[in-house]
Amino acid sequence: MNKSEIKDLILLKQEGSYWDFKREWYSQDKKANLLHDIICMANNLSNRDAYIIIGVDEENDYSFSSVKTDPNRRNTQQLVDFIREKHFAGGVRPIVSVESLVFDEIEIDVIVVHNCATTPFYLTENFQSVMSNNIYTRVMDSNTPKNKSADLSHIEILWKKRFGLLSPPLERIMIYMKRADLWDSSPSSYEEKMYYRFSPEFTIETVMDDSKNGYQYYVFNQTDIRPRWYDINLYYHQTMLASLEGLSLDGGRYFTSSPRTDGVSLTQYHCWDVVFKYYIKNSIEYIVHEFYYHPDSDDETIAHDRFMECVLVFETDCEKANFKEYLKHNWENKQNYTDNIRIPYFEEIEGYDMDVIKEEYLNSQILQKMLVDFRNIR
Repeated sequence: MNKSEIKDLILLKQEGSYWDFKREWYSQDKKANLLHDIICMANNLSNRDAYIIIGVDEENDYSFSSVKTDPNRRNTQQLVDFIREKHFAGGVRPIVSVESLVFDEIEIDVIVVHNCATTPFYLTENFQSVMSNNIYTRVMDSNTPKNKSADLSHIEILWKKRFGLLSPPLERIMIYMKRADLWDSSPSSYEEKMYYRFSPEFTIETVMDDSKNGYQYYVFNQTDIRPRWYDINLYYHQTMLASLEGLSLDGGRYFTSSPRTDGVSLTQYHCWDVVFKYYIKNSIEYIVHEFYYHPDSDDETIAHDRFMECVLVFETDCEKANFKEYLKHNWENKQNYTDNIRIPYFEEIEGYDMDVIKEEYLNSQILQKMLVDFRNIR
C-alpha cells in the first residue's frame, strides 16, 4: 500500500471489490460489522490486498474526516488482538495492519487486509450477528449479508486459491513444494525425480553437473569440503518451469539449492568490496532449499546448520536493500564483531587464493552478527 494508491481510490468516489470507505472508526456496538468487513475483504475475489479506508465521508462527496481524536480508533496490535480472539476455521486468521496517512493536514487510517492464500476465512463459532460456517466475500462494492453465505461459484474460487489452482504453474509448484511430505519418488529413478502426489504433472528432477567443480567459502565449514554440483529442474508436464543450481555438501549428507550472491561497494568503483551469499524467504531458491532439508537425520542437521551459519536469510528484497545501505555506513566497525568467531581449517585448493576464501568466510560470520544488530535497531 502507498499513499498515491489510496488517493487514487478516493478520487474515484466509489467503493469497489477490494476497498471500502468509512467516515469514522467502528464503535463498540459495531464490532460485528468490523469483523464482517474484515472477513469479506480477506475473502475478496480480486486476489490482492484490500483496504478499509477510515476517515472518508462518502455521504459528503468523499470528503476527509479526521480520525485523530476518534475514541474508537485502533492500532495494528489492537486490531490483531481483536481478530485473535475469534474462532476461525483451522485457527487460520486474516492478516491485518493499520496504516495512517495525512491528506490536506487531515489524518486518516487504512485497515490493510493482506492478501493470503489460505482462503476462505470463516468462523466456527458465532460472533454476535456474524454466523459460524458462513463464507463471506465481496462482489463489486457489496459484502455478503451476515445471514447468508456467498454464491457457490465464488466459494469455489476461494478454495481454488487455497489449493493454488488459480496460480500459474511456477507459483503452483512453489506452493506444493512447501509440503515436502506430499512428494513421492518416481519408481524409475528413485533419487533423481519426484512428483507431487495430487498433481503428478508437477515434477522435480536433479541432474549431476560434471562440468562444475568449484569451491565456495561455505564448503570449508563442512567436515567433507568437496561439493558435488547439480541442476535442479522443475517441470509442469514436459515444460521446464525453472532450473536452479544445487549442491551436495559434506559427502552427500546434505543437499540444497545454491544461495544467491550479492555484495556492497564501499568505494566509487563498480565492484563489491564485501560479498555475501543469501536467500530471500519465499523465493524459489529458499523454497527449494527448505524442500530438501529433512531434520530427522543428525548428520544432515549438522551439515545444514554449518551451511546456514555462512548464509544470510532476508525476509524480503526490501530488507536486503536496507541492510546493504546499513553496511555502507557501518562496515568500518566490523572489528567489533570479530570476537568468538570459529574459523575452520582451510585446506589448500589448487587454483584458489585461500586468503580470499578465508576473508569471505570471516565476513560471512561478521555479517550474521551485523544483521542481528540491524534488525534490533529497526
